[in-house]
Amino acid sequence: MKTFATLAELSALVGQQVAASEWITVTQDHINLFAQATGDHQWIHVDVERAKAGPFGAPIAHGFLTLSLIPRFFESALTVTAVRMGVNYGLNKVRFIAPVPVNSRLRAQLKLLASDSIDNGGVQQTWEVSVEREGVAKPVCVAESLVRQYP
Repeated sequence: MKTFATLAELSALVGQQVAASEWITVTQDHINLFAQATGDHQWIHVDVERAKAGPFGAPIAHGFLTLSLIPRFFESALTVTAVRMGVNYGLNKVRFIAPVPVNSRLRAQLKLLASDSIDNGGVQQTWEVSVEREGVAKPVCVAESLVRQYP
């Protein structure tokens, strides 16, 4: 975990790789709970036996499950002491580049692309979030995430 005292300290790192998150294991329970929450019960995610015979040889996580881990990746990777509140402001780009088989370990590399002043003394940050699967060179997801933080 990297700790920054102020938003200005973090903003000075625009253009740089800032942090990496902790590893998260995506289990079948995670996949099943996500399917239940979203109503996406496609067999490649939740039917273990059928998925074993499918194109990936095992169940795979929903792309949106991988995407939904972004806040958790941020939480384990960095903090700004002088921030009282942060909000997810949205996404500019998202690509699901490779599948995430059940029991994969994932983490995110966080690169700060931009940091712009906004109302109430806040900062809007644009982050490149590259989600990697342990042991695989190609990322499984790359997203441009917008975060607003307020001192």
